Amino acid sequence: TRVRSSAASDVYKRQLLNDPLYLGWHHERVRGPAYDAFIDTFVQAVKRTFPHVLLQWEDFAKRNARRLLTHYQDQLCTFNDDIQGTGAVTLAGLLAAVHVTDTKLSEQQVVILGAGSAATGIAEQIVGAMETEGRSLEEARRSIWLVDSHGLVHTGRGGLEAEKAPYAQPHARIASWNTSRLEQIGLQEVVTRVHPTIMIGTAARAGVFTEAIVREMARHVERPIIFPLSNPTSKSEAAPADLIAWTEGRALIATGSPYPEVPYNGQTITIGQCNNMFIFPGMGLGVIAAQARRVTNEMFIAAARALSECSPARSVSTASLYPKVEDVREVSRRVALAVGLAAQQSGVAERTSHEELEWQITAQMWIP
Repeated sequence: TRVRSSAASDVYKRQLLNDPLYLGWHHERVRGPAYDAFIDTFVQAVKRTFPHVLLQWEDFAKRNARRLLTHYQDQLCTFNDDIQGTGAVTLAGLLAAVHVTDTKLSEQQVVILGAGSAATGIAEQIVGAMETEGRSLEEARRSIWLVDSHGLVHTGRGGLEAEKAPYAQPHARIASWNTSRLEQIGLQEVVTRVHPTIMIGTAARAGVFTEAIVREMARHVERPIIFPLSNPTSKSEAAPADLIAWTEGRALIATGSPYPEVPYNGQTITIGQCNNMFIFPGMGLGVIAAQARRVTNEMFIAAARALSECSPARSVSTASLYPKVEDVREVSRRVALAVGLAAQQSGVAERTSHEELEWQITAQMWIP
């Protein structure tokens, strides 16, 4: 099947490249050293032409996204929204949720289904925020249970990609689990063993947060925090109405796609959308207003905390964990201020007064 599929794909590509109406470059996709050389040529040209540029990477494939960010993040002012923006907006929702539960993020056990750029970006931001609450780097990473297409990521597995390795659970932690295959431990087993307080989906596998898994999670935590973030809705790990029903209305939910309100037991529960639009405009605005030379992880954590402070759920527990889309302009202003202050505190921007930074942010905002 795989051979036939690959052959069909090759035929399709040849047809596309030979079609006179195809608007792209009539050439095979460039990969390997030639690809990296082109990217570097572009980046160096941008640095020469725009010395104070903010370069944002968007929609790069998993095999390229992290390594390119790592390679260039100390060479110029740059970030990857799919990795860092997604991580920060998810962190903001989690911070709002733990405020509702009157707990700390550093007290949570987090299961993340999927291990692509979004998942590792989310894990990185959670770990960074846990560190600010006093956890060590190692303790924070051990709170993350990453589950990919081969099961739980742990040190007993060979050939782990570099971006997954920091979150590989020590094999000793799972050696006593009474399971038939330690090489491939699925989501159900992880939830049963770990008793997570937070479960996040980035796997684009519809319905994978099953009733059995969700009910098992809900048995061990008063307010389960569940974020099925894959989109569109046809790929969502679970529907909010089901999550509410399976947890007797106790779940705190955010989704990657927009969903309607869920009526339950005389209440109306608003489902917030975990959308990067709440982070990246404010991030860009804060960087430009503060004239930051680099983008640091601390700046993303500051952005997440500022967004979290805008959560309606902080006042009404059945409200959305995220603000209304209509409020994004004011949210971006608050995020930008937090980002600018964090840039100054990190030493990548010149110190100014709080008032001067606010003025610079307002001056940079376009009013149609």
